[in-house]
Amino acid sequence: MSEVRIAAEPRTEFGKGAARRVRRAGQVPAVLYGHGTEPRHLNLPGHELMLALKTPNVLIRVDGVGKDNLALPKSVQRDAIKGFVEHVDLLVVAKGEKVEVEIPVTVTGEVQTPGVLNQELVAVAVEAEATHIPEGVEIDVEGLESGEHRTAGDLKLPAGTTLVTDPETTVATVYTPQTEDEAAEEEAGEATTSGQAEAADEGAEGGKAEAAE
Repeated sequence: MSEVRIAAEPRTEFGKGAARRVRRAGQVPAVLYGHGTEPRHLNLPGHELMLALKTPNVLIRVDGVGKDNLALPKSVQRDAIKGFVEHVDLLVVAKGEKVEVEIPVTVTGEVQTPGVLNQELVAVAVEAEATHIPEGVEIDVEGLESGEHRTAGDLKLPAGTTLVTDPETTVATVYTPQTEDEAAEEEAGEATTSGQAEAADEGAEGGKAEAAE
C-alpha cells in the first residue's frame, strides 16, 4: 500500500475569499478528522497532493500538525472544468483498523469470438485494513461466451479483504453484436410498428370526429 508524507500548515482563515487566496498560493484547503478528535483545518501543498491522489486510496502521513497523522482521502472536490483539487477531507486511520473503500476492477483474459466484452462495473466496495488496502482487483473473463457474465462474487480478493458490494452485481458481460442485416431488420420492424400505431391513432381520432358530428 502506497504511503506519502506531506507537510501541512494550520489553516486560520476561512470563507470563499480565504480559500481562493490559499489556492492562488499553490495550496489546497483540507480537513483532517477521525478517532474522536476535533476536525483540524489545514492547507496542503497542491502539487504534492495532486501527485499523491493519482494512487487510489493512498495513505497520507500528515506532518506539521502535532504528532504524525496517517490519513486516508475520503472526499476530494475538484474543479468541474480544469480538474484541479479544490478541497480534500482526510480520515485519520490506525494500523489494523478496518475501513470501507472502493478499489478498481481490471479485466483480464479474452472472450470467445464473436463475443464482445462489456465491463459494467469499474470499482467495487470492500472492507480492508487501513494499511493493507489492495490497489485493485482483477477478474478473469478468459473463454467466456456470448450470454455469459461475471459477478462481484467471482472476484478473488486478497486475504483480509471482504466484499461490501452485493456479490450478485454484474461486473462484466459478453454479448454478440448485431450484424448490419439484423440492425436493418430491427429498424424496419420498429418503423412498421410505429406506422401502425400512428395509423391506429389517426383512425381513433377520425372516429371521435365522426361521433361528434
